[in-house]
Amino acid sequence: MHKYLRSIGFSNIHGDKDAEFFLNLAVSDRFRAGTFTDESGIVFEEYRLRVGSSMGICIVGHRDKDGKFYRNYYFPYMKSHESTLTEEGAVERHAEKETYAGILDDFRAGITLIFYLCNSLEMREFEQQGLDVGVKKAYITGLSVEGKVLLPAEKAEEDEESANRRYREQKALYEAARNGDEDAIETLTETDMNLMSEAAQRIETEDLYSIVESSFMPAGIECDIYQILGEITAIRARLNAFTHETVLDLRINCNDAIFHVCINKADLEGVPTVGRRFKGRVWMQGDIEFSKYSASKNENEALDSD
Repeated sequence: MHKYLRSIGFSNIHGDKDAEFFLNLAVSDRFRAGTFTDESGIVFEEYRLRVGSSMGICIVGHRDKDGKFYRNYYFPYMKSHESTLTEEGAVERHAEKETYAGILDDFRAGITLIFYLCNSLEMREFEQQGLDVGVKKAYITGLSVEGKVLLPAEKAEEDEESANRRYREQKALYEAARNGDEDAIETLTETDMNLMSEAAQRIETEDLYSIVESSFMPAGIECDIYQILGEITAIRARLNAFTHETVLDLRINCNDAIFHVCINKADLEGVPTVGRRFKGRVWMQGDIEFSKYSASKNENEALDSD
């Protein structure tokens, strides 16, 4: 069973047997979202059972020559309609199955963001056609099965122009450091050391979460699981049409990065309001809108040699 089914309102599903009804319901022409035929002639199909506004269960499988469908894997999803920064993006295939991870190197949280790619079937089709694709936009959502609401941290107000200038300067430093600029590396290292020193002094008299306004860091051994702390900037309640459980869609500002977090209302401790903060572990997933693509490098080289 997929652990994060409860995030979209299936808290009473405790195994694949409990989920079988919904998985079988999804596999019909009505819910087919896409098809793909590989080089050996096997037809792969994707179905999306919508269980509420912008959320549902995605099932991917294949059909044999007799037309029987075999389920390969499934996962819950919630679609975001708000794109995030994608100046430097990539897609990498997972080792164990035909699924993919999206990678955003310019993520505003200051780290490389790795997330589960929901539209993998589209990527597989591009690969079979020998096409190179670029990342145009990414729509990111974090699914969570446990979280807390914290009070806001006191912070000095900053006008929009100053905030944008600070972000540009910080981004320029990160880019320079990635390119091997020793001065940029030294500046970032010195900044981190000063922050650590200030935090060490304040922690003696203050609570940790009054010092740390927001945070975004990998959690555990899975590369797309993160522990986050961010400000709630918008809240939307959604209803699972089958279980009638309430799911909360929280718009989060975390280290100047904006994305959505989906959590079952029953799994959230505290009362969420705009301005308060969300703290929890999330499974990052999302869809990528691919940019214009062209023939692969190998094909281009072959054409040049001709």
